Amino acid sequence: MLDQISRDDGTALLCGAGLGAEEASQWLEEAQTRVFGNSELSTEARDCGRLCQTARAWLEGLPLKSERDQKQEQAGSLLVRETAGLCWRFTRTWRKELFEESERIAGSFPRMEALAESASELCPGIYPSVQELQVEQKKLLRDKDGLELHQGILFAQWFSDPELGQRMIRNMRQPTPRALELQEEVLKTGRANLEYARVEIENGTGTVFFSNPEYLNAEDDTTLEPSETAVDLVLLHPEVKVGVLRGDPVSHPKYSGRRLFSSGINLTRLYQGTQSYLFYLTRELGLVNKLFRGHCGAEWLGEEIEHGHEIPWIAVVEGFAIGGGCQLLLVMDYVLAESGAYLNLPARKEGIIPGCANLRLPRMTGKRLASQAILFDRQFPVDAPESQSLVNEICSRNDVERQLRQCLQSVTGSGLVSAAGNRKSLRAGEEPLEVFRTYMAQYAYEQAFCHLSPQLVQNLEFHWKSRESKNQKMPI
Repeated sequence: MLDQISRDDGTALLCGAGLGAEEASQWLEEAQTRVFGNSELSTEARDCGRLCQTARAWLEGLPLKSERDQKQEQAGSLLVRETAGLCWRFTRTWRKELFEESERIAGSFPRMEALAESASELCPGIYPSVQELQVEQKKLLRDKDGLELHQGILFAQWFSDPELGQRMIRNMRQPTPRALELQEEVLKTGRANLEYARVEIENGTGTVFFSNPEYLNAEDDTTLEPSETAVDLVLLHPEVKVGVLRGDPVSHPKYSGRRLFSSGINLTRLYQGTQSYLFYLTRELGLVNKLFRGHCGAEWLGEEIEHGHEIPWIAVVEGFAIGGGCQLLLVMDYVLAESGAYLNLPARKEGIIPGCANLRLPRMTGKRLASQAILFDRQFPVDAPESQSLVNEICSRNDVERQLRQCLQSVTGSGLVSAAGNRKSLRAGEEPLEVFRTYMAQYAYEQAFCHLSPQLVQNLEFHWKSRESKNQKMPI
């Protein structure tokens, strides 16, 4: 994706979009031949940032991406590709120093969002700031010129370093500030309403309800922090022995009043350009990893055996678990599903990578079925034999409550002294932390390009138009 074009051909493309031959040739030569590591970080960040900012200014001078003619489109693609390559070389050279300085600015145990913003302060022009991304979010996805690619490059490089990657994993396993604020209230009341998620604590069970009824309990930037905080509150409660994930009733006419587990990423926000790239990373290291590995202490280091607090989790699948909802089932200890429900991973068809499903699904279903699900949109009806590796128990819709109660009684009544130890031991064999870190490095890089790819836009517009004709939103 970052292959360089020849100098003459690149200059011709830039000139075709209205740039002067001399300035185009000079910029391209400097962008392609710049070598890093021979001076101080601040000096090289300034020089790299200047080149990136020049390219962005030229991009802003072009029409919106969807309105460009062929020459303008080729010139815009060239500028995005060459600045991404420049950013890659700079980040690869300075990744450790960048992390140390970004962490110093962001404070103790910073989340990924804070690290990204600190990096933008250290290297303006190279990595986008929150303010720049807010402006970018005013554009439809089809009109974006790849500002978030540089975030993907940054985090891919940080994950590629074993020490830095493990530090990010550790930091993201701490409770959110909001969870710590609400902890005392939940201890008193056993309840928390976080708008897009709810928590109920009762008889040693902590239940997290996904609550985005307008969009069939879809996930997006607005729901992620409430959902992660809800999981934190369950993990922080000293009396909780087991956690439950479940969807709240939705308001869509087709399913009105019915509980649905999750319809995956919110395609409406994705199409409109308001869905961030960082969502993909913070979701995996925050919400999903806390379900899979729980909390860890601030003193824990990645190269050690796992330490921390975790509990077993049960998912109740009603209706469907699509995309991100299906991904969550891969880190559950038990899945109870209503008969007639189905699971699927349509991310490849849409144009993105389905989180860590590529890492986890093959060991549950086998590689052949996993490939069919991920690459060819195979569905898994829960009643079908091939779903037995994904679902533990199936019952009728009317029996879900009774079966859930029996399941919880069985789990909590038999004692859970060894549950955490057994979970850690299972993970040690099937997904060591280093395997997870290595996967996240590749995922961070690939997802950045997928998130901004023309293919994703084409797929979303196909879905958008088909639903728009029916006057529906795109939740899945």
